[in-house]
Amino acid sequence: MEYRPLGNSGLQVSALCLGTMTFGEQNSEAEAHAQLDYAVSRGVNFIDTAEMYPVPPRAETVHRTEQYIGSWLKHQPRDQLVVASKIAGPARGFAWIRNGPRIDRTQINAAIDGSLRRLQTDYLDLYQIHWPDRYVPMFGATGYDASQEHATVPIAEQLQALAELVRAGKIRHIGLSNETPWGVTEFLRIADELGLPRIVSIQNAYSLLNRTFESGLAEVCHHANVGLLAYSPLAFGWLSGKYLNDPQAHGRITLFPGFGQRYNKPNVPAAAAEYARIAREAGLHPVTLALAFARTRRFTSSVILGATTPDQLKQDLDSAEIVLSTEVLAMIENVQQRYPNPAP
Repeated sequence: MEYRPLGNSGLQVSALCLGTMTFGEQNSEAEAHAQLDYAVSRGVNFIDTAEMYPVPPRAETVHRTEQYIGSWLKHQPRDQLVVASKIAGPARGFAWIRNGPRIDRTQINAAIDGSLRRLQTDYLDLYQIHWPDRYVPMFGATGYDASQEHATVPIAEQLQALAELVRAGKIRHIGLSNETPWGVTEFLRIADELGLPRIVSIQNAYSLLNRTFESGLAEVCHHANVGLLAYSPLAFGWLSGKYLNDPQAHGRITLFPGFGQRYNKPNVPAAAAEYARIAREAGLHPVTLALAFARTRRFTSSVILGATTPDQLKQDLDSAEIVLSTEVLAMIENVQQRYPNPAP
């Protein structure tokens, strides 16, 4: 397993990170622990979760993922693991998270204390804002609509509250998720102006079907030394190839159809079929091709894996040493030209 610096944090994280949003919905506590044990045995030192997990979020299961990780984490050498979680943002209808989540000082403190309690740890290595407090188009929405702007917690207030957690030793570093180039730039500018901790990472969707990160965010993050934590590298299973032969194959798209809207777009099947063809011709599984591509981008600090079965997790982790040839990369670019970002 390769280890990489996470921005300017000083942390070294495995190039593959164990995502956990299935824990508590598709995976039992025992299955979650088995995944954690196996991932660590394969060299993974980076675990990502969120207070709202599992997904799809429901009042009946909220926080269960952190609880499952916590019952495992309390038996582990804490200083050998990089543990990340996220505070939920507003405007997603999750009234059962802190009576409607916002990113203000009071709720930041309530959120971190809840996460630490459930995770059974004294600190988090990385604490991320799951999505912005302000309006931005995300989760498959495209195009900024200024008429949807609403009252929001100032970024300075968010950063000041997070800085207090750093000083208190509850978190070590700050990250963003589902952010835009403007948002990253503002967080960095205000942190520098006020002498507050800078963000070290951004967790955004990135895959063969969604390379929008490359447009503006890649430049911003390169110059600011902010690492990408790439989520949904298999595009909700589309890049595994399983939906090509059986549109009703077992997976998140069929289990939770309302949660994968960004993949319900015209060119997704055609592009996924082309990437599956490239993989076959290269003697690779489509999963291996997709994960190796995301992992080997120059801006990627770590790729977040999600699995529900031991075989899936093994296949994911087996991609860790694969480097794609220049010929394969050229074929990928050809498909990107024909089907540019079919699932942004």
